[in-house]
Formats: sequence, C-alpha cells, structure tokens
Amino acid sequence: FFSFFPSLFARARWRGLLRLLGEKGAGRRGCSMAGRWEVVRKPGRRGPGGGGSGPAGRKALGEANGGRGLAAPLPLAPSETLYELVFEKTMKKQNKEQVPPPPVQQPQQKKQNQGKSAKKPSVGDLGHKQGQFRSLEDALKALDLSELQKELDKSLSMFPENPSVWVKDLAGYLNYKLQAPRSDPTLSQHPHDYPYCLVNKELRSIIKSLLSKSGGVLELFFDHCIYTMLQELDKTPGESLHGYRICIQAVLLDKPKVATVNLGKYLELLRSYQNRPVKCLTIMWALGQAGFTDLTEGLKVWLSIMLPVLGIKSLSPYAIAYLDRLLMMHPNLTKGFGMIGPKDFFPILDFAFTPNNSLPPSLREQLRQSYPRLKVLAFGAKPETTLHTYFPSFLSRTTLNCPDDMKMELLNCLTDCLNLDPLSFSVWRQLYIKHLSQSSLLLNHLCKSWDSTSKKMRKSLQETVHSFKVTNEELALKGPNNVQDVAACRSACKNLLLKMKGSRFPWFRLLLVSLVFTTGFLMHDIRTHGSFQASASAHFLHNSGILSASQQAWNKVSHYSFRGYSWLEANVPLYYSHMVTVLGPNLELAWAKTNETAMYISEKCSTQIAWLGDNLPRLIEWLQTHLPDSVLHLAEYLKELLLLLMRNYLLPAVDYIAGTLEQGWELWVASCNGEGTWDCLRRQLGSLTHSSWIYLQDTTVAIKDWALAIISGH
Repeated sequence: FFSFFPSLFARARWRGLLRLLGEKGAGRRGCSMAGRWEVVRKPGRRGPGGGGSGPAGRKALGEANGGRGLAAPLPLAPSETLYELVFEKTMKKQNKEQVPPPPVQQPQQKKQNQGKSAKKPSVGDLGHKQGQFRSLEDALKALDLSELQKELDKSLSMFPENPSVWVKDLAGYLNYKLQAPRSDPTLSQHPHDYPYCLVNKELRSIIKSLLSKSGGVLELFFDHCIYTMLQELDKTPGESLHGYRICIQAVLLDKPKVATVNLGKYLELLRSYQNRPVKCLTIMWALGQAGFTDLTEGLKVWLSIMLPVLGIKSLSPYAIAYLDRLLMMHPNLTKGFGMIGPKDFFPILDFAFTPNNSLPPSLREQLRQSYPRLKVLAFGAKPETTLHTYFPSFLSRTTLNCPDDMKMELLNCLTDCLNLDPLSFSVWRQLYIKHLSQSSLLLNHLCKSWDSTSKKMRKSLQETVHSFKVTNEELALKGPNNVQDVAACRSACKNLLLKMKGSRFPWFRLLLVSLVFTTGFLMHDIRTHGSFQASASAHFLHNSGILSASQQAWNKVSHYSFRGYSWLEANVPLYYSHMVTVLGPNLELAWAKTNETAMYISEKCSTQIAWLGDNLPRLIEWLQTHLPDSVLHLAEYLKELLLLLMRNYLLPAVDYIAGTLEQGWELWVASCNGEGTWDCLRRQLGSLTHSSWIYLQDTTVAIKDWALAIISGH
C-alpha cells in the first residue's frame, strides 16, 4: 500500500493519518483466524470490559474512531474514493484529539449508557457536521480552486483509466468543502437552478472539463450522487448535500437524458422509501433537474415518477409545483408532442376535475390551471389523426352523475374529437348501443352548439344521427331493456334532425329545382310548337327585348374576339422574331456566363458545400434544442407585428391603389367617349407625351431665365 502511493503520504497533510495508523497498529494485540479484532484502550480510558473481543470489541472500536455510528446499508452503496477514505479518517482523528476526556461516571451510570455510547456523535463531530459557514455563498467564496485542481490532477495521475474515481473525488471534495446549513429537500425557496447558479465561471469550467473527460460513467456518477445523498440523510446529523446537488445539476445541464435512462429503478426506490418523504423528495428533485433543460425529459420524469405518487399527501405539492414550473419554463409545447398518451392523460383529467379525490382542493385547482397545456400536449401536432383514440374514454366518463365542470369539459372534448377527427364518428357508432345515456348527453350538447359546428362535421353527423335513428327503432322493438335511455336518445336524435333541417334556407336545392323546371318547360314548349322560333318562349323573349339584347351582345363578343384573334395572328410572329433577334444573343451570353459562374463556384466551394450539407441538419437540431424561448417569443411578436402592419397599412394601401386605378380607368374611358379602343389609347399617350414635353421646355426656359437674371445682377 505504501509502495503504491509514495507521493500521497509524502505530504504533511497526511501526517495525521500516518500517526493514526501507527497508533492503531501498536494498539492491536492481534487478530484471530476468524477475523475478530482485539482493541486495547489506554489505562485512563479503559472501562470494565474494555479489553474484550466480539461485539464489545467492535463497540469500543466505534468509540475510538470518534463515536460515529454506521448508517444502515442502502440498496446500492456508493464506492469509497481515495479522497473520502483519507479525509474521513483524518477528521475522525482530529475530532478525537480535540475532544476532552469525559467526566468520570459512576459504574452503574456507565453501565446504563454503555449501549448508547457508540451511537452518540462527539462534540467535534457535531461541530463539523453543522457546517463552518453561515450560507452556501460564503462557502463557495472560501473554496480554494487551486487546491481542488491539484486534487483532481492527482486523482487523474493515479487512476488514469478510471474516470469514475475522478468524478467521485470531485463530488466528495465539493460536498466536504461546501458545508452550509441544509435547505428543504426540494429547495422550494430558491430558483430552479440553485445551487448551481451560485457557482462562478472558474469552478464551472473545472467541473465541465472533468465531466467531458468522464462521459462514459456519467450515469453511474449520477446514481452515486443520489445514493450518497440518501445515505447522508440517514446520518444524524449528516453532511449538507450542496456538493452532490451541484454535480447533479452540472451533469443534467448538458446531458439531461442521463436521468431518464432507468426511471423504473428510481420508481421502485421511491416506493421503498414511501414512508420517508425527505428521501422521496430528494430523489424527485434530482430527477426533475433534467426537465429544466429539455421539456421532453422533464415530461418523462413527471409521467414516470411524479404522476404515480400524485395522491400521496407529502409528495403531491412538489409534483404539481414542478409540473407548473416545467410548463412555464417551456412555453413552446411543440417539443413535448407525443409524450402524453391516453394512458397518461385520463388520470390527470380525473385528478383535475373529480371532487373528493386524494388531492386537496388547492392542489386540484393548481393542476386544473395546467390542464389546458397538458391537453395540447396530449392531442399532439396532428389531432385529426389521434383524437379517435381518446373518444372511448371521454364517452365512458360522460355520465349523468358526473360533476358539472367535468361534464362540460368532457362534452367539449368529445365535440373536438368529432370536429377534427372523422374516425371518431365510426368509433361512436360502434360504442352507441353500450353507451346510450352518454350518447344522449352528447347529442343534446351538439344540438345546443349546432351553430358553432363546421360544415364538414354537419354532414358526417347527419349520417350518424340517421343510423342512430334506425338503431333506436330496433332497440325499441326488442324489449323493455334500457327504455329510458332509448327514449332519451330518440328525443335527442329527433331534435337534432329538426335542427339540421331548419338550420338554413336551401338555396342550392331551390336553384336546382328552378333550373330543372325551366329546362323541362322549354323542351315541352319547343316540342309542342315544332321549333324554337314558333314557341311561346321565343315570343316572350322577343317581346321583352331580351332576345335582341342577347343577340347584340353575342355579335359584339364575336366581333371583338375575331378582331383580337386576327391581331394576334398577324403581330405575334413579328414581335417574337424581333425579340429573338434583339435579345437572343444577350440571353445566350448571360446563360453561358451563369453556367460558368456556377461551375466555378461549385469547384472552388465543393468542400465547403459538402461540409455544410453534412452539418446543416445537426446545426438545425442543435438550434431547435438550445434555442432560447425568448427567440421564439420574439418570432411570435414579429408575426403579430407583421399581421398588424398588413391589416392596418398594407391592405388599406392596396385598396386605395385599386380604387385609384379604377378611377383612372373610368376617367380614361370617359375621355374616350366610352370606347376603350387602341386608337384612343394612342391619342391619350400622345397627348400625355406632348404635355410632358411642353412642361419640360417651360421649366427649362424658366431655369435659364432665372440663371441669367442672377448672373446679370452680379
């Protein structure tokens, strides 16, 4: 051991350890083959049974080491590091040397207290455990970073291929040095990133550098921190846990998925400590730190760890407060789509709206405030393809005895399912016979909210109600079973069908009937009189002037269409050949230069383009993951600003320009005596050009006269 660590014991700081080990070696009389120790006390401190072995010897050994009792083993005990082993024994030795010898007690009193002596911590140990600093801020200011770096460098040099020792030494050193008063397990009085927010840049750099070198053991290190914290909670008094909390937050800040790799293990651990709320809250706090970096990981933790314990009185307040803070920190809910399914959503619905459940009214109201955002997460990005899976559970919960708030929420959700997902109608038809009372409530609700339903939904609903009507008649003929429910459904279907028929005036049907009637009458009239000219319809059209007006309109349309076609036939080839002659060489030259430029850029930048093609998806993914929510808010504000500008300025400007152009067109037509011909356009353009030329001449003469006047004046 001494030959393997020569540099470790060369320093003066380990002299106490060497002296301790020397005294222990001299005080041991020997060890039997069965592994039982004999401890020899000094004469002044020897008790009546001080020289015995077995249980008494072990108790005396515990007293000689500072009186610290051993904690009960946890499911997974943390492995000792070099730092923890050496410093714990050194502090025990110092505490033993600082404590004065206890006063002499009576033999009977010592005999009564002999069983408790091994469990009582010494005065020095109490002073060490209660903390040396008033606050964590003072402890961080007093932390010697150079000493920390030396210890880490020593750990790296001694164990170059064991990164788990490095990170455990880091956590042990920080937790030993940052001794400050304990806070509540969830740090509810502090910001969400406390205590890591108090760490300065230099210490953060040291922690991140070491964690980047230990990427393969971060999951084990995370487990080590949690289990060590739980072990310290068993000690009375135990150390403060600020160092381990800082390490947990530092790990999950960059890799939040470390906390969600094995959530089932932590759920079993949480259930094993169900009667120890402090430990349960400590586990929940540690796992919940992943959500403040990634919404998806936070929802995993909440659904897998906190939702199963939502009814427990001591754990429910933190679970709901964590959910509220998580959703407030991530207003962009699109990153959490797909995390909540029907299996998770409906327990949340029951907790939020069912009265007299295991949640107090205040927590139930707080959960109800977060419910709309949870519903958005549950319905996902494409509710038109997923809502039919929620329909059966919504329908089965909609009963007559349901509370009013919950009933209204369920009916609104059922309406959304029918409105957005057409497959919900087929699901409803399959469930109709077994859910008659629920269907009657939904039909009455649809009848009341008929005006707000979409046209697409009305068509599918009409077909569904007609099928329900046939089913109701069949159920009425079968027997007296469910007579009241069948009667309620028949009444609801009848009212809804009446609402459908009287909802709007059938203009389309009226127009179709009128067209069919007019066509039939005209054909009958022509067949009766032998021809269209001899028919009564032709006489009516001729006497009313409609026939002559339509003939004139047709003649004008035919005339102008023929003239336009003749003009295009005569001039389009001419103009096309002229454009090809003038612009053809220039366009060919421009096209050739463009190809050459593109080829040159692709040859020179081929490496950069390939690199960009490989890394652009990673950059987009990184931006989506690490883009601050403030940027998303800014984008929303810009969108609102652009919409405001379009509504208040752009659209009025377009309307004004259109009105101005229309007025100009009317003036131009009026100036042409109502005939918008090309000859009039040429005359107008010639007049405009002439007037512009005259105005330019007059302005030039005026400027010339003004300049001559100024020159003559001087």
